[in-house]
This record gives sequence, structure tokens and C-alpha cells, in this order.
Amino acid sequence: MAPPRNRRPGFSRRIQFGLFVSYVIAIVGMVCGIGLVMLSRLDPAGFQNLRSTTLDVTAPITTAGRNIVNGVQSAQDGVAAYFRAGSQNQALRAEMQRARRKLIEAETLRRQNAQLRRTLKLADYEGEAVVTARLVGSSLTAARRFATLTAGTKDGVRPGQPVISADGLIGRILEAGGSASRVLLLTDSESTVPVRLIRSGVPALARGRGDGTVRISSLLPGARPFRKGDVVTTSATGGLYPPDVPVAVIAEVNGDNAIAWPLAHAATVDFVVVRKPYKPPLPPSRITPAS
Repeated sequence: MAPPRNRRPGFSRRIQFGLFVSYVIAIVGMVCGIGLVMLSRLDPAGFQNLRSTTLDVTAPITTAGRNIVNGVQSAQDGVAAYFRAGSQNQALRAEMQRARRKLIEAETLRRQNAQLRRTLKLADYEGEAVVTARLVGSSLTAARRFATLTAGTKDGVRPGQPVISADGLIGRILEAGGSASRVLLLTDSESTVPVRLIRSGVPALARGRGDGTVRISSLLPGARPFRKGDVVTTSATGGLYPPDVPVAVIAEVNGDNAIAWPLAHAATVDFVVVRKPYKPPLPPSRITPAS
């Protein structure tokens, strides 16, 4: 038989027991509260002792609760700090990228300024400059050593003119077209340049070997003037090349001959200056005017 729909909640023993317990707790609480109020009025000293005892009993519980709260707060702070650290690390990485780009830009400007300063020093060499142009298309692995210059006859370039870079002698113009020219490099086997040792002034002759080096031969019979590390420059003997242009540094000595590396490399040189052939000054005339 189904239970009636109008069954009262109080009919359940469990509910009745719960209501009874709540009433008892409420009555006990009221009695304790009235007792504490009366105790505080009639015996203030005893009430203070009771408060002290209660504080001592609840202090460990309060401390434990505070530790739990602090632990939870620390965990929350740690999680927040983790996420903040991630965003901060990302910001630092972005800042490092910006600083790296600025450093690269500064280094590029420094190298460009250094290149410009070296180029300006080309004006110190004797001889009139014809044109400044870019050196391209050097044949550094072939038997013959040539390079292409982006200037030609319309710029005043003519065969036989010396070509000089900021690091030293490159060679001379071999052929000249309208807007481009061919340069015979210092290391070509057909290249011959009069030079002298900076250390002693001994005259010598630099000949290309066709392998990227030059042979330095002393013009003093029987002399052995070369040392490893010596630098040779143009001597201007016979004209064409202006004096004191760096040519090569000696790497190997073989008696009165030496093998040297050019100081200017066509593969790494960007701009060069073409100059008019050097003409040595005429010696003073020994003819005295008639009185």
C-alpha cells in the first residue's frame, strides 16, 4: 500500500531527533551565555582567568589555522609569481632581442666608419685620383688573376693606371671598356711591381705567382735582406705606381728570394681608387743660366 501524500515531516524519527538536538544545543548555548554574563558581573577575576584558559587552549588551533592560511596564500603567491615570471621572462627576452639588434647596428656602423676612414686615407698616396669604384668578380681560383671594376673609359679609366685599396696595392688596369674595366691583380703571373723593404730600404721586385702569393726578389746581388714578417711597399722606380703603397708581407724566406702574401685581397676589398700613373719628379737641371 502506498504511503499517504499528506505525510507530515515530523513523522520521521530522524527528523525529530535532529530537531531535538538542535533545541538542546540552542538551550545549552543560551545557558552558557547567561552564565558567562553573570560570571563577568559577579566574579570579574574568575571570568578573566577563564578567558585566559580559553585563549591558551585555542591558541594552537588558531596557530594551525593561520599556518594553513599562510600555506594556501604562499601557494597562491607562488602560482602568481610563476605566471608573472613567465611574462617577465618573455619581456626580458624581447628586451635582449632589441639590445642585440642595436648592438649589431652599432657594430655595422663602426665597421662602415672604419672602412670610410681607411678609404679617406687613400688621398695620402701621391698621384691624382681618377675615380672611386667597386671591385667585383675577381678570379681567385683560375690560373690568371683578374678582377672587374665598375668604371670605364667614360669615367676616365685607361689601361696602365694603378688600382689601390685602403689596405694596399691591388694591381693595374689591363683593359678598359665604356662602363667596366679589367684589373690585372698583383698576384697574376704577368704582374711585376718594383718594391722596397720598409725595414732597410733594400730595393726588390715583386712578381705574381698565380697562386695568390707573390715572389719578392732582391735587386742586390748576393744579398739576403729578407726576414719573415717584413713588409714591402712600392718604390716608384720606373713610374706607374706611386711610392710607399703597402704591397705584401713576407711569409717565407729562401735565400735572396721570399714568398709574400698581399696585404690587399681582391676578394674582401669593396671600393678601390684608380689613379693616374705616377711620374717621378724630374732631376734638377745642371745647366746654369748665362750671366
